[in-house]
Amino acid sequence: MFLSKNRLAYFYVFLGAALWGVIGLFIDRLAQADFSALQIVTLRVVSASAMLMMFVGFKDAKLLKIDLKDSMSFIGTGIFSIVFFNWAYFTAIEEVSLSIAVILLYTGPAFVIILSRIFFGEPMTGRKVGALVLTLLGCVLVIKVFPITADRLSWYGLLVGLGSGFGYAFYSIFGKHALQKYHPLTVITYTFVFASIVMLPTSGITIEIKQLASVDVWLQILGLGFFPTALAYYLYTVGLSMVESGRASIAATVEPLVATLLGVWIFNDVLTSFQIIGMLFVLSAVVLVQFRGRVKADLKQY
Repeated sequence: MFLSKNRLAYFYVFLGAALWGVIGLFIDRLAQADFSALQIVTLRVVSASAMLMMFVGFKDAKLLKIDLKDSMSFIGTGIFSIVFFNWAYFTAIEEVSLSIAVILLYTGPAFVIILSRIFFGEPMTGRKVGALVLTLLGCVLVIKVFPITADRLSWYGLLVGLGSGFGYAFYSIFGKHALQKYHPLTVITYTFVFASIVMLPTSGITIEIKQLASVDVWLQILGLGFFPTALAYYLYTVGLSMVESGRASIAATVEPLVATLLGVWIFNDVLTSFQIIGMLFVLSAVVLVQFRGRVKADLKQY
């Protein structure tokens, strides 16, 4: 029973991370429609918030009830994580490069492991550390960070990039805390509600009517809000409720693999040998981070 639940948890995390990996498809189409990066993030958050509120309201309105004293958890997932890490991530892209910004973002699992140790007492095992090293090396190879030239480096960019990883980690930490009391649907709904409250008035979004005149644009906005956002976060949050935060965050690093493979399939990108090795590193890390739980589960059978 334990083994089945463990596998199901990682399945949810993998599927959620895989959906995060398809976000490029929607961003590319909206960028072609002259939406800025900040506008796209705002549309993503607001559309997800609206869909989740309507869905949960129809499904079970009781899930929308929260204690005001618990708002800090949703401020953490929505503002400290979603809003902050998106700002830091896009700033890092401008200061350094997309590939380096992605790697800095994926320092998130390291922060999750450290913070989970502090707040939840989750053990910092050798397997976790080994999986983390494999993950970082794998992402470096998959995203093709090297060679790094001097003009691609900026201390401010590196610092903000690490900040994006820290903000990315906050979702797993605050989300894990909120899940001790609330349903995953409640957690993600209020995550995007709080994020929307901040982003709408502060993003400076100025969308011309003609940008919203296309049916295709609306389909892209709805697709962006649903697949790599509402559904992806729901699946990841369900998985997070069943396994340790550190393990879930490491398993979620399959996202850049999916994005890279999508680039090969959709945009005819060519995989290099280093990228293939990097993918194997990440997949090895994902297997490694699950291994201990499986051994314990097997021992419980006897």
